[in-house]
Amino acid sequence: MQPTKVSIPVPSKDPKKKEEDKPEEDGKTAAAKKVKDEEKEGEDLSEEDLQLKTELEMLIERLRESNTGLYRPALETLRTLIRTSTSSMTSVPKPLKFLHPHYPGLQSLYETWPPSEDKSLFADILSVLAMTYSDTQPRGTLRYRLLSASLRPASAPLSEPGSWGHEYVRHIAAELGEEYNSREFDEEGVEKESEEKQVPGTVGDLRSLALECATFLLQHNAEPDAVDLLEELEIVDQIVDIVDENTYERVCQYMIRCVNLLPPPDDLSFLRTAHSIYAKQNKFPQALSLSIRLADPELIRKDFNAPANPAMKKQLAFLLARAQVPKEWLETNEDGMDDGESELPEDLLDALSNTRLSTQFKEFGKELNVLEPKSLEDVYKSHLENTRSTTNVDSAKANLAGTFVNAFVNAGFGNDKLMAKAEEGNSWVYKNKDHGMLSAAASLGLSLLWDTDEGLSQVDKYTYSSEEYIKAGALLATGILNSGVRTEADAALALLGEYVENKSVPLKTSAITGLGLAYAGSQRQDLLELLVPYVADESVSMEIASLTSLALGFIFVGSGNGEVASTILQTLMEREDKYLDEKWARFMVLGLALLYLGLQDASDATIATLKAIEHQISQTAVVLVDMCSFAGTGNVLKVQELLHYCDEHIEKKDEKKDDKDTTPEEPSKDDTFQAFAVIGIALVATGEEIGAEMSLRQFNHLMHYGEPIIRKAVPLALGLVSASNPQLPIMDTLSKYSHDSDLQVALNAIFAMGLIGAGTNNARLAQMLRQLAGYYYKEPDCLFMVRIAQGLVHMGKGTLTINPFFSDRTIMSRTAVAGLLATLTAFTDAKGFVLDKYHWMLYYLVPAMYPRFLITLNEELENIPVSVRVGQAVDVVGQAGKPRTISGFQTHSTPVRLGTTERAELATEEFIPFAHVLEGFVILQKNPGWEKEDKMDI
Repeated sequence: MQPTKVSIPVPSKDPKKKEEDKPEEDGKTAAAKKVKDEEKEGEDLSEEDLQLKTELEMLIERLRESNTGLYRPALETLRTLIRTSTSSMTSVPKPLKFLHPHYPGLQSLYETWPPSEDKSLFADILSVLAMTYSDTQPRGTLRYRLLSASLRPASAPLSEPGSWGHEYVRHIAAELGEEYNSREFDEEGVEKESEEKQVPGTVGDLRSLALECATFLLQHNAEPDAVDLLEELEIVDQIVDIVDENTYERVCQYMIRCVNLLPPPDDLSFLRTAHSIYAKQNKFPQALSLSIRLADPELIRKDFNAPANPAMKKQLAFLLARAQVPKEWLETNEDGMDDGESELPEDLLDALSNTRLSTQFKEFGKELNVLEPKSLEDVYKSHLENTRSTTNVDSAKANLAGTFVNAFVNAGFGNDKLMAKAEEGNSWVYKNKDHGMLSAAASLGLSLLWDTDEGLSQVDKYTYSSEEYIKAGALLATGILNSGVRTEADAALALLGEYVENKSVPLKTSAITGLGLAYAGSQRQDLLELLVPYVADESVSMEIASLTSLALGFIFVGSGNGEVASTILQTLMEREDKYLDEKWARFMVLGLALLYLGLQDASDATIATLKAIEHQISQTAVVLVDMCSFAGTGNVLKVQELLHYCDEHIEKKDEKKDDKDTTPEEPSKDDTFQAFAVIGIALVATGEEIGAEMSLRQFNHLMHYGEPIIRKAVPLALGLVSASNPQLPIMDTLSKYSHDSDLQVALNAIFAMGLIGAGTNNARLAQMLRQLAGYYYKEPDCLFMVRIAQGLVHMGKGTLTINPFFSDRTIMSRTAVAGLLATLTAFTDAKGFVLDKYHWMLYYLVPAMYPRFLITLNEELENIPVSVRVGQAVDVVGQAGKPRTISGFQTHSTPVRLGTTERAELATEEFIPFAHVLEGFVILQKNPGWEKEDKMDI
């Protein structure tokens, strides 16, 4: 035995020999020395510990002897001892602790063995021991694991990693990620690396091991770890095959929550993977909601046609209608509309076209006791304002404000006293002058929102008016009331189509804008042919060309339609500079940007083309297209890029003494792109709570240090980041800005207060706005804005929302974002648009307006009252067990109103919902097993 000991010069052997010769005392000191750093053991080793230790050391001796027949049993025993050692979770298992000092010696011994099955078993055991050396010899566990696998015959593969316990799997998972990354990074140096004492095996081996580990992790409630491991090895799509009906829900929830934090293209691959899991598990609503996020017509059609249950199909139809998905996408046959129409049954078409929205909304109003129309005084409550002089002079500005307030507050109920139910000849329209009449007549459309039958007959009488402006308003009203609702008759196109060619500018622009609002998101080819000529025609004014391009942006939002895009680009290149300098140009560019809403990298080619345009507008266009492509993704790099645009300091023209050739360009450049960059930060960050919160700090900095143009845009950005979601810090910030010395900033801040409170009836905001009304009683513009904001806060008497996210705030409605962006664009130059003749631009908010209700229906689509709990939504992704998903709930009977951050769940098990998120229209099915287990789980 002596010569062997000398031939392997490993110091940690020595004490071991001595220990065996002199029993107790030395053993104790040596053990104490070893143990000292692992855990402080005050007493001597107990009887059984000592016995275990001696046994282990004897087994190691056996491996050193020349008799190869003893190797197998010795290794088997070692393995059993290591596996069966259960000690407390906090301390290192005893066998590992005692074998720790022998590890280097065993390593060198391993190298001397010839390849055999025994050697494979040896490697497997070393792989476990390597866990105690992970700090000094990184990735040892993985290395021996792979060596061990490579030494096995194909017929008898290695036992799976899970058999060594949880800690071992976690160890391997961590090392797999490190190893894979080091492989990836040095492409050429791969071979050189592996010659040293590095990990054997190909990337394929690493991946198959990762799948084994992931399978183990999934079985043991560690779904996030499994997803992370596969994501690190870039094979996350393979998780579809290893999840089962117990784990898929948690895996998908975790993956969907990760999407906002991943760089592209990983985020889309995660969505697709989660979609395939849901589709495989036959969870149709969940799968469809992901297809809508991906905006993939193929997937949407597949998901919609997958379920056989007609009630489930109706539920999916409601979801598609809420997302404004073009129903042409659902036709299976490519040859045309007619057969498509005949395929879909009547009730499905109704659900898809949103035709019941209006009647249901009025029913909902009745339930909540808000059917009665509100007068302006009910909203202003001017008796609470502390103004000194209250003179009741009908100023034009005040009447105009009244128009909008009345329209927003009574939106959708169709019974307001000023317009819809006014006595003959006493209509509010005649209290306004010229372009005021346009807005007043158009407000009728808002009052009759979604009500296509009643609405058209009401608006009809104004279309015969001799007053051009009233007629134009009636056209706009027709567009507004058809917004988000598709009808068989296609009334909006029939009525507005003929006016598009009209010579009169108000009629023409109103008809075009009306078409844009009515068909937002429908991607209709016939409208493209009707409208595109006006973008390309150089003889029309910039106003018409820009509004047409914006209308096309609404209709084809997020479609990346090449024809529209190339037409707008062509126009931007060919128009003379003096036209592109006009304030209207920003709307033309916005129309282009909306085509790429949410398409991420798909806009690269367009951005490259835009950079080639010499005019200043190209800078604005690049910012707009870029921010729209990444809207709602929370992409950090985009936010940084947009912040960079904000820190450019552009000299103003009045500081320039030499007004030779630079002057015409400088101001126009300064004027817009930075404002859009600020709004862009909000647009990208919204939809992801942490990002949105972080953006608030950036806005604060921009407000302190930004140029005037940036400061003007900051309130708008704040309004966008939390539309219809009045959070205290944002309310206070805006309240501060609304008293700013720069009136433009104050104006935008007041409007933003309306945006964050839109449709919430928030009492605190209402109080702030009343104070502002008193504060600005001599500033007509600001007072006008305060009134509008008051109208917005009470929008739909507190039943509507303009927040673009729905379905538990996971899906971004593209049409809603388009509406919000168009409105904010008008406010980047409030003096030029909203406070001038174009106050009708406030109606661009219409596509974003939607009822915030939960209505439960039975399978025949009749309303049934059910008790539900409504509370603040809690994020429970990745938490153990089944935590509550809502906190601080109240129990109501449906229909109920849901706040932006609220969530609902059924209070009893009596019904089973078809939808996965209780929001909007939910179809319920009687639970057959309910009667029996009445009060089982409470």
